[in-house]
Amino acid sequence: MRKEAVEIIYRDDDIIVVNKPAGVSVTKDRSGQPQLVDFLTEQIGDETTAKLRLIHRLDKDTSGVMILAFNRAAQREFANYFFERKVKKTYLAIVKGAVIEIEGVIDVPIGRNRKNTELMRVDQRNGKESVTQWRLLADFGLLALLAVNPLTGRTHQIRVHLPSTGLPLAIDPLYGSKEPIMLSEFKKGYQLGRFQEEKPLIERLTLHAYQIEFTEPQRNRPNLFVARLDKKFAATIKMLTKHNPKGPEAFENSEDFEKIIEGRAI
Repeated sequence: MRKEAVEIIYRDDDIIVVNKPAGVSVTKDRSGQPQLVDFLTEQIGDETTAKLRLIHRLDKDTSGVMILAFNRAAQREFANYFFERKVKKTYLAIVKGAVIEIEGVIDVPIGRNRKNTELMRVDQRNGKESVTQWRLLADFGLLALLAVNPLTGRTHQIRVHLPSTGLPLAIDPLYGSKEPIMLSEFKKGYQLGRFQEEKPLIERLTLHAYQIEFTEPQRNRPNLFVARLDKKFAATIKMLTKHNPKGPEAFENSEDFEKIIEGRAI
């Protein structure tokens, strides 16, 4: 994987907030590909990245906002915020399925899949408490855009919970479809020129950690951080908004579209 610059959203003496790209692991994995720290080393130096400590995690295929600590005290302080649920995490998810309600709560336990221990599953008997809130941002017809707030921090929680309620991620190689989103699927009259081949709008996991908000006021630092969407994710939302039967009115709140495209808090 080519090492492209990682967007640094905020930095002070104690923490650094970054917009993690999709496909980048936060720790070393079996692939041998560069991990997040390797990308940051070229931007902030070896000595600085050597101090970095994980506070929370994102799946390798999930993009978005991540906070890392530069020292043990900050790591402990911010880890406590997450443990005590003083952090509100908001993800953007492009999903398939008919969205009947405007919002909902998924409260079903999740446990390890015994047949494949790298996967998780709904497990009513032995699973751990797992709660996810979601609200509809836009109904595009075949697809929809949700704002999702995991209240607990289970592995693959959103990726397991959403399918359990009939709203799987549009693209999720582990728990759903591997097929990319193509413009021809929803744009009326779509035509390609001679000898042209259609390229996918997006072909990776359609889940992005959009913002983190602290419910406890921070000293001399922002209470909220937003990670802008990458070009393909943003372009997909633009095309879905433009070419669905309702047009921009697919959004429950028209301001949300502008906020998301501009990278502002929702």
